[in-house]
Amino acid sequence: MKYFTIIFTILAMGLIAYNVTELDFDNLFEGESIVALITIFAALCGIALLQVLRLSKRVDQKLKGRQ
Repeated sequence: MKYFTIIFTILAMGLIAYNVTELDFDNLFEGESIVALITIFAALCGIALLQVLRLSKRVDQKLKGRQ
């Protein structure tokens, strides 16, 4: 599970980096820039969810070790 979250976090960061290059800062909320902004936001949400998953697995392992 650890490698799964790491790989997908790296892929999401790559997606963010690519979409930052697609942004037109003069017309940020028009055309292709809005699609890039939505994709960046979606990738950030995905990273947050993956980190929550990783943290919950770590807590679960610690609780199982206690019993």
